[in-house]
Amino acid sequence: MKTRYALPFYLGGVMAARAGDEMSGPALMLAGFALAGSTTDASSLLAGLTVAAAVGGPVLGALLDRARRPGRLLAGALVLYAAGLATVLVGLGDWPFPVTVLVAVATGLLGPALSGGWTAQLPRVVGRARLPRANALDAMTFSAASLAGPALAGGVAGALGATTAVAVSVALVVVALPAAWALPAAGGLPPAGVVPSAEGVSGVGVLPPAEGLPSARVLPSAGVLPRARALPSARGLSVAPSCIGAAARSVSGDLAAGLRTIVGRPTLARATVTSVVSCAAQGMLMACAAPLGERVLGGAERSAMLLTCVAVSALAADAVLARFPRAVAPDMVVWAAALVQAAGLGLVAVAAVAGQGLTLIVAALVLGIGEGPQLAALFAVRHRESPERLRGQIFTTGASLKITGFALGAAAAGPVASRSLTAASAAAAGVALLAALAPWSMRMAARVRP
Repeated sequence: MKTRYALPFYLGGVMAARAGDEMSGPALMLAGFALAGSTTDASSLLAGLTVAAAVGGPVLGALLDRARRPGRLLAGALVLYAAGLATVLVGLGDWPFPVTVLVAVATGLLGPALSGGWTAQLPRVVGRARLPRANALDAMTFSAASLAGPALAGGVAGALGATTAVAVSVALVVVALPAAWALPAAGGLPPAGVVPSAEGVSGVGVLPPAEGLPSARVLPSAGVLPRARALPSARGLSVAPSCIGAAARSVSGDLAAGLRTIVGRPTLARATVTSVVSCAAQGMLMACAAPLGERVLGGAERSAMLLTCVAVSALAADAVLARFPRAVAPDMVVWAAALVQAAGLGLVAVAAVAGQGLTLIVAALVLGIGEGPQLAALFAVRHRESPERLRGQIFTTGASLKITGFALGAAAAGPVASRSLTAASAAAAGVALLAALAPWSMRMAARVRP
């Protein structure tokens, strides 16, 4: 790589941004309860901050893919995200509460910038040869942030107040700005319009990775394909005329192409479905965390211990994976990690029945062993399967889908947990098992499809 952008600089930036993001949710919830005086209002703020990610992620990713300097756009998204959090904090208690929630929703549109938006730029930082290890280190920042963020929120809120905790989360996001701004420029690939004909993909309109580029004789020097007719096939490449023109250059055209890529590439589709369903199971566990702490650990406030054990275990598993990044194929890791999470959630159900604190801690450690490597393997699959032209969109769309799955899982498990904690925990284990079975069922469906 010719760029002088160093991997430690990247990791420092993403760690600060993601820690601020992980801290902002709990801090905003505590501030909402302190200033608005209502648990319902506090949870509404948190829901508003997360629910909009499903819409903002794909659009943000499409814009990042089209940007010549995606780091500048990413830095702008971080500025707006930090400004949105600060605006919510200013409005709490002074503005009508629905207005404050709307500001939180608008801020949440930019949330995927702190997850998929960063990771999509990693190949430009390290190159493909060093990508497996860098990918595992990048996944570690998620686990580290999920461990540090809530702990910082609770500690700062307890010592200096909930509003100060929100301010610190804003400051962490701002600290990440230099690393985002300096991210390497796009590689200068031609616009959409060329697809690998050998793969049988139609309408995607993207060039393959750099090592598969055709020679200069195949493409016009300006990098734009002729409008009048399709170029003849060369080296397995063919032109998709439907992708040429203003429609293909539009953001909506890129969004459609990105979705077709996710659905049309079987390994990417299987990994996406498995990760989203796994996130739904993790959301169900989150809904059960407080009552589990109260029943099994002696107090609802001790539920943080459960989440801490998950994060520590995930971080340790990611460290091992970073040491041996090519030991197991990432597709297998995504599937096996879902199975490990199903086993961990099964142990959670056993702990809920027996009231055994040690069993619950072991269950949390098993869950982390599944969660950490699954995220790293998911990133590896996305990097491998995502065309350069659509990588940012595929990463941010995937992040949006996972956030939505998490929210739906938490919403579904909440009413069940209020009636039967055991049933809710068992249901979470069943959903995680479905995530593990999803790749096999999708593969069988593809075989029997005419």
